[in-house]
Amino acid sequence: MANWIINNGLTAFILVVWMSINIFLFVWFYFFYDLGDQFFYTRHLLGSALAWARAPAAVLNFNCLLILLPVCRNLLSLLRGSFVCCGRTMRKQLDKNLSFHKLVAYMIALMTAVHLIAHLLNVEWYNNSRRGVYDKLSTALSDLNDTDNTTYLNPIRTIDVDAQQTPTYLVFTTIAGLTGVIITLALILIITSSMEFIRRSYFEVFWYTHHLFIIFFAGLVFHGAGRIVRSQQTTDPPHNFTYCKDRSDDWGRIPECPIPQFAGGFPQTWMWVIGPMILYICERLLRFIRYIQTVSYRKIVMRPSKVLELQLVKDGFKMEVGQYVFLNCPAISQLEWHPFTMTSAPEEDFFSVHIRSAGDWTEKLISIMEQLPEGAQGPKMGVDGPFGTASEDVFDYEVSMLVGAGIGVTPFASILKSIWYKFKDSNPKLRTRKIYFYWLCRETQAFEWFADLLQVLEREMEERGMVDFLTYKLFLTGWDQSHANHELVHFDENKDVVTGLKQKTQYGRPAWDKEFEQVRKENPTSVVGTFLCGPAALAKVLEKKCAKYSDVDPRKTKFYFNKENF
Repeated sequence: MANWIINNGLTAFILVVWMSINIFLFVWFYFFYDLGDQFFYTRHLLGSALAWARAPAAVLNFNCLLILLPVCRNLLSLLRGSFVCCGRTMRKQLDKNLSFHKLVAYMIALMTAVHLIAHLLNVEWYNNSRRGVYDKLSTALSDLNDTDNTTYLNPIRTIDVDAQQTPTYLVFTTIAGLTGVIITLALILIITSSMEFIRRSYFEVFWYTHHLFIIFFAGLVFHGAGRIVRSQQTTDPPHNFTYCKDRSDDWGRIPECPIPQFAGGFPQTWMWVIGPMILYICERLLRFIRYIQTVSYRKIVMRPSKVLELQLVKDGFKMEVGQYVFLNCPAISQLEWHPFTMTSAPEEDFFSVHIRSAGDWTEKLISIMEQLPEGAQGPKMGVDGPFGTASEDVFDYEVSMLVGAGIGVTPFASILKSIWYKFKDSNPKLRTRKIYFYWLCRETQAFEWFADLLQVLEREMEERGMVDFLTYKLFLTGWDQSHANHELVHFDENKDVVTGLKQKTQYGRPAWDKEFEQVRKENPTSVVGTFLCGPAALAKVLEKKCAKYSDVDPRKTKFYFNKENF
């Protein structure tokens, strides 16, 4: 348990605070509407469904305030820079922005469902009360009209429509009903298109339907303007419901029972969401400004396994290791922006990305680049960023474990290049004294992307007598017997037959218990940062290993898990 707290304590605390606020808001507003005197007559018509509709609305306001903040990437990058003095644990929370975004979205979906079901019941009970199905008091309350000295309680103002059609008529002829339908449909489309399968296989569907959030927030702002939930107002003389509820015939006839007055509550949702909406608009304006800035191509290279390398130049562009950018190619789509980790080092006068064919957008981009004449400039490219990630903190640790899967090696290419430059320039600020690098690939061609970089590093470490600084292990996870036989024949050679490196490629997947045990043994008193850019399944494994092999004794080895999120 103590090991788990080392890696997840602050995250758990933040989630507990978030959940506590949600529970408090739900309970507070539930009892506010379930016990408040001003809602006595409203409760008589609607029962407990009133509280069940309003309590989720309060939780929805809070979570709609939060939902946009985790995707304000410039804001997060600013905060990440501001938290340098607060330690890596605080900055680590910012790297879980998308996980929190999803969590808030789940809460919005749940509360919307509860809110919707409760209001469907409310509409039915409003309709029955208006038609005199219930008791005398319900009928009297529903018959109140808007006149000089009366205000209504029941929003169903007419019974000329067929009884079965009245709820539908109310929903589609009132501000609250119509915006509620629009909000619900937008939310259903956003959530269903956000499923992992859709996002991976049909990213464009996910991208475009996600922008229905504009309609969602517009509907949200106007939803409360309908003021469909009404409460009793103070009158002079006062209307005492405990005395007058059984004397509806005497309302307005005796001084103790003036006709009750009702009014809808002031819309509040816009006050919750206006701040995040302004921040997000600023975010998109900044993206547009960056989009119109000129980006030129330094080099376009097609790598093995259909991987495209773009080396780009942009005035005033500054980056740190492990950061990523969003790219937009108007020749393919004016609206789509896709994230890519930069593989260049901050010390270089350009920035580069490696793009694997993994969907319609990337396939079209690769196809365009393949058809270009040699030396020609590519199509216009918009660049937004750079944005910070967990990998920025790699040099804050004495010892770092870098784990990349396939194209997930890209942030570590940037790190390894930066290390080479730091050694070349004899940078005294380099705090890191040991790096373990693990690269898992399914096919041998993928190793060709950065094998030349590893060869340069290998030679540089030897020349400086620092062979032990970088330990790297390459794992081929997709192989057949012919690969193994070929390796067996050339086993005694000095260099690996796959990569040309002195470190031999290993077949299969790493035995992580063995790897973590070795790192802990070689670094008995160090803080080890474990960084992953790869699939969620591998992340779960490594996170468990970090907890398992961390020692609660502050004088011994601790592993901190960090994962790239886009």
